[in-house]
Amino acid sequence: MEISCLVISHKKAKIEDIEKAWHGNCCDIIGRVLSNPNVDECALLFTCNRVEVYVVGRDTVNFLYEFAKEMGVPKRILDIYTGKDCLNHILRVASGLESMIVGEDQILGQVKYFYNVCKSCGGIGEILDLVFRKAIHVGTKVRRLTRINKGSVSIASAGIELLEREVGLKGKKVLLIGAGEMGSVVARHLSGRVELYIANRTFERGLNLAKEVGAKAVRFDEIENYIDLCDIIITATSATHPIITKEMAKPNKVFLDIALPRNVDESVCEIEGVKLYTIEDLRKLSEENLRKRLREVEKAEKIIDEELKQLEESLKTLRAKRAIRAMYRRAEAVKREEIIEAFNKLKAKYDIDESAIQILESFANSLIKKFLSYPTLKLKELAKNNNFDLFPHIEYIFGGDGFVSDSKNEEVKAREIKKTCERG
Repeated sequence: MEISCLVISHKKAKIEDIEKAWHGNCCDIIGRVLSNPNVDECALLFTCNRVEVYVVGRDTVNFLYEFAKEMGVPKRILDIYTGKDCLNHILRVASGLESMIVGEDQILGQVKYFYNVCKSCGGIGEILDLVFRKAIHVGTKVRRLTRINKGSVSIASAGIELLEREVGLKGKKVLLIGAGEMGSVVARHLSGRVELYIANRTFERGLNLAKEVGAKAVRFDEIENYIDLCDIIITATSATHPIITKEMAKPNKVFLDIALPRNVDESVCEIEGVKLYTIEDLRKLSEENLRKRLREVEKAEKIIDEELKQLEESLKTLRAKRAIRAMYRRAEAVKREEIIEAFNKLKAKYDIDESAIQILESFANSLIKKFLSYPTLKLKELAKNNNFDLFPHIEYIFGGDGFVSDSKNEEVKAREIKKTCERG
C-alpha cells in the first residue's frame, strides 16, 4: 500500500489559484483518477481554502505530480505528502491546525461531507475509509479536549470580527446573500446586533433562516434595491459566477465576500467609497488567532501524535489482513470443490446421505484453520515490524490485488521523484 495526497491550500496559493484547481464535480474527478491503473482508491477535499486529492495505489507521488499538470496547477503552489506525512496531514486538517483560522469548526464538517460523497462515488475503499474515519475521530477529540475552537475560529465569524474592527456594526443595516451553511453562521453571529436582511435563491430557505435569527427575508430578484438600502453587503452563496457587478454597486458601501468562487466582481472597488473585503483579508486574523492558540495547538499536536501511531498500527493490521484474506479466500474456493468431490465419491461407494457434507465441511474448516494459523501469525509479525516486502507477492500468489511494496526503497523513490519535480 502507498498513500499520498496533493495539497493546494491558502499557505501557498491565492484564492484564484484554488478556484482554478477544481475541475468538474466530485464523482467525475474521482472517475478520472481511478481510471489510472495504478490508483485503487481516491478521496477529495474542496473548501474555500484548499483543494486536496488523496490516492492509494502504486507510484502515487509521480501520479499526483502528473495529475497536477493536467489540472494546470503550478508546482510552486502545491505540496505532495506520502506515507506517514500524508496521514499526519489529514489528521491536522480535520483538527483545524491547517486552516486559515486555526481551530475553525467548519473544516471538520467538510471532511465528513467529502468522506460521504467520495464513498458514494466509489472512491473510498477500506484504506481511505480507515484513514478518514480516524481523521474525523481525531478532529472531534481535539475540539473536545482543547480550547482550540473557542472564540472567532471560522471564516464567517472572522469576517464579522473584521467588519466590527474596520467599519463597526452598531446601527448598521446589513444585507446577507446566501442562506446555506456559511450564510447561516454569519446570520447567527449578526443576530440582534444589526438590522439584518437575508436573500436566497430559494426564498423559503431564506425565510426560515430569517425567522430563526430575527431578520427580514427578501426575494433574490430584489437584492439590488437592498444594496441601495443597506450599509454592508455580505455574500456567501455557492454561485459559480459573480452575483454582484459594478453596475449593481452603490457609492460608500462595504462588501464582504466570503464565497468561493467569489460572488462580488472586483470592479466594484472602482465605485467611489466602496470597500471590498475577501477571504484574503482574513489571513491577518489567522496569524493573530494562531498566536492566541499556541498553547492549545501544542495540546492538539500531542493528541494527533498519539492517534497517528494508532492509525499506523491499524493500517499495518489492515495490510496483514489483506494478505491473510487472500490466503483464506483461495483455501475456501478449493475447500468447496474438494468437499463436493469427496461427497460424491463417498456416496457412490457407501451410499451416504447429505448429512455427511457437514462432517466434511467441519473437517475441512479445521484443517484450513490449523494449516494457515502459522503463516497468519508470521504475516502479523511482519506487519508489526514494518516488513511488507513479501505482502504483494503473497497476495498475488493467492489471487489478491498484489499492492506495491511499502519498503524503504519505495519511500526513497518517492522522495527522489518529489525532488526532481520540484527542481523541474
